[in-house]
Amino acid sequence: MKHGKKNARRYIVAASIGALLSAGVATGAYAGTTGEPSAPAAAAYHPEMIEALATTLGVSEKAAVRRLDREARQQDRFAELRKDRVDTLGAFFAEDGSLVVNAADVAAAKEVRAAGLRARVPERGEGELGRIKAELDAKALESAPAGVSAWSVDLASDTVTVEVNGASDAATRSFLKAAKSNGDAVRVVEGQEKLETQAVVPPGSRMTFNGYLCSVGYGAKDRNGRQVLVTAGHCIEDLPVLAYNGTRFARGTHTRFALGTRSVDMGIAAVDAGHAIGLDITTYGKAGTVPVRGSKRAPSGAALCKSGQTTGWTCGKVGSYNVSVTYTDQNGGPDTVVTGLASSSVCTQGGDSGGAYVSGYQAQGMTSGGPSGQRCNGQVNSPGSSYFQPLDDALAYYGLTLNTK
Repeated sequence: MKHGKKNARRYIVAASIGALLSAGVATGAYAGTTGEPSAPAAAAYHPEMIEALATTLGVSEKAAVRRLDREARQQDRFAELRKDRVDTLGAFFAEDGSLVVNAADVAAAKEVRAAGLRARVPERGEGELGRIKAELDAKALESAPAGVSAWSVDLASDTVTVEVNGASDAATRSFLKAAKSNGDAVRVVEGQEKLETQAVVPPGSRMTFNGYLCSVGYGAKDRNGRQVLVTAGHCIEDLPVLAYNGTRFARGTHTRFALGTRSVDMGIAAVDAGHAIGLDITTYGKAGTVPVRGSKRAPSGAALCKSGQTTGWTCGKVGSYNVSVTYTDQNGGPDTVVTGLASSSVCTQGGDSGGAYVSGYQAQGMTSGGPSGQRCNGQVNSPGSSYFQPLDDALAYYGLTLNTK
């Protein structure tokens, strides 16, 4: 995604502020990541998230709170199993809210059940599916398959799921042939839309650069204590100077996104002296702000909300992790394969790139892209889908510590 004068490319999206700059671009120091709480009390959940989950599930808000509490307790138990080196192959939340743990064998399954969790011994599991998915990544990187929107490990179905959009170029045919050679380990889903990164042209931006706009993401500090902004990589591809309300506050320093080449949609910018990134996620007037208290990754199926300029505060569930997608350039440029994303049922549109995803008070990531023709209905539970760059991966890659409240 080029933003230079000669190669300017205009994408639909980017602007919601994930972690807002405080009034006028705030100053101040921040502590490192705090310890993770276990099973929050009912009052700890954001009201908008409770309302969204209750509506999605068709239950009362009290029942939604009970489900969130149960999810938190189950995640703690699963973390203990992994700490005790029980041989597991991933986990996911089932529709009824129970955490299903893939056990490597009968003995491991027994230990999982003893911890009070559901267990199954899958035919394949996370490791084997990850290997198949990595092979497909390598295949796609030889030549981007325009007809394949996304492919990911789906632990619930114990398959690698491949979503196709109907295009039939040579690269797509070759990719699908390779995918189908894995038999029933690969599930092909047809009738999907093409995907695109989500950035918009001004006016109306929260973070501006070179006549374009994107979102302010999360604040973090590097190993030397320097403050940085973590955002979607396609928002700062040319490492521009960034401004908030007309005032410069940061400059892009690193990005792993490049149009037409193998990409990961993460990037960082150095925050200027005297400025800082705020610690609260805006809900665009829906329910105040949401404090950032950590970056504990939520399992597949967990409740999830995101903040974005175009669609505001929308909610759904986590889909899969380690998702690869093919993004189509609206201006006729080369397709771009992006790996390492997560999918969700959260609705987004143009203007949402870089927007903050959160589960409870745990930061999850930044909007990367979504279906090009998708239109949200203005409600918190708008039906739809989107892809986000997991925050914990970006923190680990750049050696950062998230700023928390």
